[in-house]
Amino acid sequence: MQTLTTDPADPAPARAHGPLDRFFRISERGSTYAREIRGGFATFFTMAYILVLNPIILGSTEDKFGQTLSAPQLATATALVAAVMTVIMGVAGNLPLALAAGLGLNAVVAFQIAPLMAWEDAMGLVVLEGLLICVLVLTGLREAVMHAIPQPLKQAISVGIGMFIAFIGFVDAGFVSRIPDAANTTVPVQLGTGTLTGWPMLVFCLGVLLTFVLMARKVRGAILISILAMTVFAVVVNEFADVKSWGLTSPELPGTPVAAPDFGLLGKFDLFGAFGQIGVLTIVLLIFTLILSDFFDTMGTVVGVTAEAGLLDEHGQVPGLGRVLFIDSAAAVAGGVSSSSSATTYIESAAGVGEGARTGFANLVTGGLFALALFFTPLLTLVPMQAAAPALIAVGFLMMTQVRHIDWDRFELAVPAFLTVVVMPFTYSISNGIGAGFISYVVIKAFLGKGREVHWLLWSTAGLFLVYFAIDPLKQLLGV
Repeated sequence: MQTLTTDPADPAPARAHGPLDRFFRISERGSTYAREIRGGFATFFTMAYILVLNPIILGSTEDKFGQTLSAPQLATATALVAAVMTVIMGVAGNLPLALAAGLGLNAVVAFQIAPLMAWEDAMGLVVLEGLLICVLVLTGLREAVMHAIPQPLKQAISVGIGMFIAFIGFVDAGFVSRIPDAANTTVPVQLGTGTLTGWPMLVFCLGVLLTFVLMARKVRGAILISILAMTVFAVVVNEFADVKSWGLTSPELPGTPVAAPDFGLLGKFDLFGAFGQIGVLTIVLLIFTLILSDFFDTMGTVVGVTAEAGLLDEHGQVPGLGRVLFIDSAAAVAGGVSSSSSATTYIESAAGVGEGARTGFANLVTGGLFALALFFTPLLTLVPMQAAAPALIAVGFLMMTQVRHIDWDRFELAVPAFLTVVVMPFTYSISNGIGAGFISYVVIKAFLGKGREVHWLLWSTAGLFLVYFAIDPLKQLLGV
């Protein structure tokens, strides 16, 4: 775990002076305004890539009725929720934890939920998910569910989502493609169109290399720098080379880089519309998938970042944890209401902590920068997928690093973890991976005579997944 970095030139922390210092406890926590401001900038520049990726991920998918979401409106909604919820976390939670639309969560919404219903219905499920997490926080059940799932399975879920995100990046960039007549070949997918050709593919490959080189050199904002650099390269290539197609987004300079925010997606959700599109059991499992992806990632992020900042109390607890978790849950609701997908706490907040941030004052800076981005959405919509997809590969890599914490020598834990990880990308479904992991875990435990070690909540969830997987045979058996 990295330690806080400070600049010898920074003034030494002094006694609290002024109401702002006292409110945020800046001096009390050994920080300064300079460190907080610098930390706020660092956090923004390490997570600003979401302003590009979220519109691409959500905007590149059609719902059940063939409708797509507007990229400019998605960029506006993403920036708005990030700005508002980050400031609220700073003021009410007083921790340097920034929030924005969650990667992985938006993949669930785009690739699993939207194809089953209208976008308004999908965002309604996101709102329901956020409301349910709020209830879990208020009742204390969030911690109970957290304790029910073994740590290796939690880590495997993160790893599986990482592989799934990376696979999405490879596919959307065209690096991996579906073979037209896969039934008559030895493999279902191939490299490019058989080979890697064209300028867009060069942009993607260079972007992947640049991203990882910058990350290896520990450059702050490596992902965002790569997106910006490869977008500039793509704009130049598009201007001087004959490029037939970039896909959904073409790197053409807009008439003006500044535009009034388009809030057209705000309020475009139907809280119970999904119930008229798909079965209740499927809805329950989809919401459960969102909840699982959301609050477990949040718990790990909150504890990790605050520990790095040296803010845990003598019992190793996060100060004001209940309040922080409630704000994070409210962010999920805000994401659904704005149609930008569930928002959550970002691990990139650690970049701000590394620059010295220890209070919520840094969030005012980060949130302010997201608010400023509201007026520059035309610049965000010229980023081609080939320039943005390397970020998905990088995030996938970062999430996959959790695999080292799984004890692969204990088969009763390793096998469910393995199935969780591989089923997600191989079936293009996060919920399938979670279900495979849960079912295999309780079955193996039961046959080892350790069924009582499994929490009843996990037994219940595995049962739901079992019904979900066997729904067609059950329908045939019951004559439905």
